[in-house]
Amino acid sequence: MLSHDQVWTAIDALAARHGLSPSALARKAGLDATTFNRSKRLGPDGRLRWPSTESIAKVLEATGASLADFVGLTGVKAGQPPRIPLIGMAQAGAGGFFDDAGFPVGAGWEEIAFPAVTDENAYALEISGDSMLPLYRDGDVIVVSPASSVRRGDRVVVKTRDGEVLAKELKRRTARTLELRSLNPDHPDRTLDVDDVAWMARVVWATQ
Repeated sequence: MLSHDQVWTAIDALAARHGLSPSALARKAGLDATTFNRSKRLGPDGRLRWPSTESIAKVLEATGASLADFVGLTGVKAGQPPRIPLIGMAQAGAGGFFDDAGFPVGAGWEEIAFPAVTDENAYALEISGDSMLPLYRDGDVIVVSPASSVRRGDRVVVKTRDGEVLAKELKRRTARTLELRSLNPDHPDRTLDVDDVAWMARVVWATQ
């Protein structure tokens, strides 16, 4: 998986290789001249904007570059594991890091290499404190996949509409409530009204 910065870096590098500005590259490919402008790379709300696969295909055709050439311009070397965004669990409740569906957006994320995930919207959270012992320790990293289906017994990350972020086990889900089992026996289980839940996503991996 290529990051947002890597894809845009490759477009800029491809333009420079042919002595073009990003705007001139877009025109050469038959696209609107503003397609690759820096102002188009982030939305007004800070959400990352990606170039379409169609626009990338058109610039490759216009410049005679191959897909391998394009990937080479991202700075990713062959065999190098892809990277996913990372923030601390304590930060995750703050605004600006997730969209309404629970997908990572905006700036402020770090990155870690992680090869074993297929969800292009996967992200990592670093655990802080001991509230999730004995399963997760302070400094452990969990990888969350918003695109993965969630079933009873799965470990999940849940964000409430009040901004609280929880890592629990899905105990039961009904049309009205979400029952969550605590990972730490010293902490009580939680039952949330579905209307109070902003999103829920499955934990697919954790450091041990």
